[in-house]
Amino acid sequence: MAIPMRNWLPFNALRAFESSARHLNFTRAGQELNVTQAAVSQQVRMLEERLGIVLFKRLPRGLDLTEEGRALFPVLTSAFDSIESVLQKFEDGHFHEVLTIAVVGTFAVGWLIPRLASFRKAYPFIDLRLLTNNNVVNLSAEGMDFAIRFGEGLWPSTHNVKLFTAPLTVLCPLDVAESLNSPEDLKNHMLMRSYRQDEWEHWFQAAQVIPWRINGPIFDSSRLMVESAIQCGGVALAPASMFTRELREKKLVRPFDAEVDMGAYWLTCLKSRTMTSTMKIFEQWILQEIANSAQEHSA
Repeated sequence: MAIPMRNWLPFNALRAFESSARHLNFTRAGQELNVTQAAVSQQVRMLEERLGIVLFKRLPRGLDLTEEGRALFPVLTSAFDSIESVLQKFEDGHFHEVLTIAVVGTFAVGWLIPRLASFRKAYPFIDLRLLTNNNVVNLSAEGMDFAIRFGEGLWPSTHNVKLFTAPLTVLCPLDVAESLNSPEDLKNHMLMRSYRQDEWEHWFQAAQVIPWRINGPIFDSSRLMVESAIQCGGVALAPASMFTRELREKKLVRPFDAEVDMGAYWLTCLKSRTMTSTMKIFEQWILQEIANSAQEHSA
């Protein structure tokens, strides 16, 4: 009965071949593996004998892969990368799990990042990887566990958990706010716009004023829009709840009470994806943080 190859192919020989194939040089492979050039060459020859094939063409000035070597090389590289990736998750005798989350930039800076220290303290063996996006993300193609998005929660391929609404309101620097006695005074200033074109029109309705044509710059991020308003002396329509630090530090002012609800922030994951224990931990944590924050504001 044939013996499965995995029971008799020596690991050191496979490692020697993979390193030699990357460098196309036995000497540099030996330096990487902390063995002699002769030891690497011997390990490769042993592997060739076991497989009954030639993996390298020995040239006067180095090596070149044979057709068989080119077929084996990427498979081994992928396998060793996978092993290294798993081993890197072990630290201090604990297994570190990785949780990858795509987050709209405004939510990341305005809400999530200030709370990451508490998450790290509670769950030190979960490594968060945060990638910002402009609300367009493909969870499957990009290998994400979660995406935090803004909208109405109508994405059909994902399970969507509502975090909280984020009404839009007028935000601007103090010197601009001092010139605003009524919403009509906004006609004298540059009004920043988002790619959602009807937001200002809805706010005008909430403020009970007749809408007018707006020609301000368009942004795909509320965070960039507000920063532009701060630096350029313009006016942004953005969720005040995401800019509490800037409001507290008087970098921004909210001159009017009128606000308009255009959506909410949602925690989303693929319906086809089975929730891991780490994903459940994060979901429970973020919902509890939101509940705690709501209690603090209502106290």
